[in-house]
Amino acid sequence: MQKQSRIYIAGHRGLVGSAILAALKSRGYNNLITRTHRELDLTNQDAVAAFFSSEKPEYVFLAAAKVGGIIANNSYRGEFIYDNLMIQNNVVHQSYLNDVKKLMFLGSTCIYPKNAPQPMKEEYLLTDVLEYTNEPYAIAKIAGIKLCESYNLQYGTNFISVMPTNLYGPNDNFDLEKSHVLPALIRKIHLGDALAKDNWDVIRNDLNTRPVNGITGESPRDQIVQILAQHGVYRSTESESGIAVEVWGTGKAMREFLWSEDMADACVYIMENCDFGDLVSTAGTGSTRQNQIRNTHLNIGTGQDISVKDLAFLVREVLNANVEFSFDTEKPDGTLKKLTDVSKLQSLGWKYKVELQEGIGRVYNWYSQEIKEKSTGISC
Repeated sequence: MQKQSRIYIAGHRGLVGSAILAALKSRGYNNLITRTHRELDLTNQDAVAAFFSSEKPEYVFLAAAKVGGIIANNSYRGEFIYDNLMIQNNVVHQSYLNDVKKLMFLGSTCIYPKNAPQPMKEEYLLTDVLEYTNEPYAIAKIAGIKLCESYNLQYGTNFISVMPTNLYGPNDNFDLEKSHVLPALIRKIHLGDALAKDNWDVIRNDLNTRPVNGITGESPRDQIVQILAQHGVYRSTESESGIAVEVWGTGKAMREFLWSEDMADACVYIMENCDFGDLVSTAGTGSTRQNQIRNTHLNIGTGQDISVKDLAFLVREVLNANVEFSFDTEKPDGTLKKLTDVSKLQSLGWKYKVELQEGIGRVYNWYSQEIKEKSTGISC
């Protein structure tokens, strides 16, 4: 990529896309193309075709997707598979038709089997059944990998697929129903600590910034207490602080987390330094047997994980919060272990920088600052 190259970042307002956009700007790329969902619905085939025809991007980062945690994935199964298939089919196909020089498709490590050997190598794709709770999303992302791979093999395109592990960072989704485990824990513990300290200014500012099921900071206290309890932040006589934060599952599930800006750095690095042919040559034992090219996608992660229980305690420590935890063992854990093998990525010359404890502090500072700005009317 050249600094003047026309680069389209699909999904530039999300956690992934916003980090990639910032990474490109910091490196001096200055011909960046973005569209909000209101300006361009990527599930609309005709709209996407018109956009590519008029804008003619040379490079594409496909970071747009419908994403969420266990609750959202399991509750909105049809939406997750339909929306993601439509988005990636439209963008990849139009990239081919409009001679895009290189495209990066971003997926997720949930593509791997529920009981995949650990750490998960790229070659473990499609070797066993998927975790049921996020199966529709995973199938869509697997289809995206195969779409890029198949277009490369038939049409000679240069479309690369990367599979980041669980991400967190600025612009994350803190919705108490639809967010992933880390931002959900941060917000629950933040609200639980404020409730323990009877700090209603903090609670009201938070809910005014991000209402929960129509409940804002202007709602009566009893309604606020009730909605927080519904989402796992409640008064408890068994808690020393008087407040308990509910965590789904046993807490034994292991998860890997990558700072979003590290992920973006990896994505730009790969786009600048790697082509599809490079990934074919590192695709792993057996992947190119009998000319059967597969597993050309690339894991992006840290290669380190932590239990959900230990994560909850770590967040509480970083936030210096006064809450206790209850683990709802009737709720699913999801896949018990999802650790990526990042040896392929490291062989290409990239390694993460931000450790989890530091990253939690950074994202909480971002979250707190956003609430402060919105509650005071200050904007950067």
